Amino acid sequence: MIVALASPCIASALDEGLGKIKRLLSEASAQGAEIVCLPEAYLPGLRGQDFEVLPFDQTQQERALQTVAQWARTYAVATILGMDRLTEAGRQIAAFVIDARGHIQGYQTKNQLAPTEDQFYVPGNTRRLFEINGMKFGVAICHEGWRYPETVRWAAVRGAKIVFHPHHTGSDQAGVRLTEWGSASGLYYEKAMMMRSMENTIYFASVNYALRFQESATCLITPSGQCQAYLPYGQEGVLVQAIKVEEATGLLATRYAPERYQEFRSE
Repeated sequence: MIVALASPCIASALDEGLGKIKRLLSEASAQGAEIVCLPEAYLPGLRGQDFEVLPFDQTQQERALQTVAQWARTYAVATILGMDRLTEAGRQIAAFVIDARGHIQGYQTKNQLAPTEDQFYVPGNTRRLFEINGMKFGVAICHEGWRYPETVRWAAVRGAKIVFHPHHTGSDQAGVRLTEWGSASGLYYEKAMMMRSMENTIYFASVNYALRFQESATCLITPSGQCQAYLPYGQEGVLVQAIKVEEATGLLATRYAPERYQEFRSE
């Protein structure tokens, strides 16, 4: 299975963002990718950060979704599209899964919001698995994958070979320029990526925006916790990698025994 992680710069207009998606899907398809994942809430942009979020109503949501679905069909590549999802309850962060025929399989919402996101979004309340070309996978969005490892395990114990992790960390305005992946003195994000793969024995595919001061790389982690490959920090592009599905055994995830966690009560 060949997977691709697409890392675009922040878009200043909806058409610019769509144009970046089209180019990255084309590049991924040309390299044989079967599925491409884009960052968290890329359209219209993640709220609460240090950049302007694009206008995005129900009409624009539907236009963006149908446009990307058409390109998924054109380039014959399944696509995980990070977008706002407008509901009666409020605005959600979601990842829409589109197959290579342009059919929308469904979506995964962000169910564990970061505290800073409460003023902008409402959480979802369900999780689901997806399947492309016989490979099962899950999606854990940003804060979920960092702080709530059970969101990744949920998919792993149900047979996911890989969990995609669209996220946003860093800034285009200020910060530290990272130079070494997984640095001992660096932030915890990349170390958390390693743990999500190791503790479940599956692949973990984390995709960030291309930012001048990224706090984590767009990268693919093997079931043994090794960084197989990553995009250079701050560089817009697409990371295309072959994964060995048979190595994602889910061994440690399948040994999870929740019945052993019953609370002890003394008589």
